[in-house]
Amino acid sequence: MAESRNPRRDGGKPAGRGAGSGGARGGKPESRGGRDQRGSGSPDRRDGKPARGGKPDARRDGKPDARRDGRPAHPRRDGKAYDAPRNRRQEEGDRTAAQKIYDGPPIPDDVSAKDLDKHARQALQSLPEKLADKVARHLVMAGMLIAEDPETAHRHALAARARATRTGLVREACGETAYACGKWAEALSEFRAARRMTGGYMYAPMMADCERALKRPDKAIAYDTPEIRGQLDDAGQIELSIVVAGARRDQGQYDAAVRLLETEPLHTKGRGDWVPRLRYAYADALLDAGRRDEAIEWFHRTVAVDGNKSTDAEERLRELDKRPQD
Repeated sequence: MAESRNPRRDGGKPAGRGAGSGGARGGKPESRGGRDQRGSGSPDRRDGKPARGGKPDARRDGKPDARRDGRPAHPRRDGKAYDAPRNRRQEEGDRTAAQKIYDGPPIPDDVSAKDLDKHARQALQSLPEKLADKVARHLVMAGMLIAEDPETAHRHALAARARATRTGLVREACGETAYACGKWAEALSEFRAARRMTGGYMYAPMMADCERALKRPDKAIAYDTPEIRGQLDDAGQIELSIVVAGARRDQGQYDAAVRLLETEPLHTKGRGDWVPRLRYAYADALLDAGRRDEAIEWFHRTVAVDGNKSTDAEERLRELDKRPQD
């Protein structure tokens, strides 16, 4: 699935992999004198038994004919209590909402399951063929729309989840699309579910960034462990460093943020998507650390490699030009 746009000011969001009642009341009140008016109107006999033609106001076992909540008084044969009456309109509303999620947005006829990455299709092999085809097509749409229309992409991912909730790949898609929508808590929940299913930490940078967005920088920093880094490729480790450095800055640890980013390949000649984000994050950290001239230099270095305008480095430089030096 495609990575999210709208970067954060410290370098942008980490890139993804590419592509998660009551019933009627039972009786009327008794009239004065204690006589029950529910029957034919005949008075009770002195021996306490109902008069002929009248209705008894109690069964022989002493239990009322009907319960006040409108449910039958007779116990179930298995001895269990009857469930409370359900609100039919509420049930229909819940069913309609769930059905809308299951249906998902429309999928163009020319979108095929074969458009999904080969390895992703393999992750769906445990599903029945027709079901796997539908899930794959929703995932294709999620990947196509995540950059330009993340909300619709998320609805496609949710439709896939409604059909294959125990598939790690689907939960990853839900997490990534929720992340693109800025739904941090939901994204984190989906990533955690995917991690339990797959055992991997591929999305650790995005999970850490969710923690940071939820104002929990300490939990974001906790992702920076040898165990987690050992499961990430080079690009993933750089993304994690960018997020952790941002969390350090959130805690006022500006020099620590600078030192962490200096362990990454700032001078690379590569053109990976992470290069402008890394340089931008470093420039921002230098500025927070009071090293203005160096920060300006690295904002310029960011502009030099940011042909897609994934950062606002040019705007930051204009702001710094207008701002008098301390």
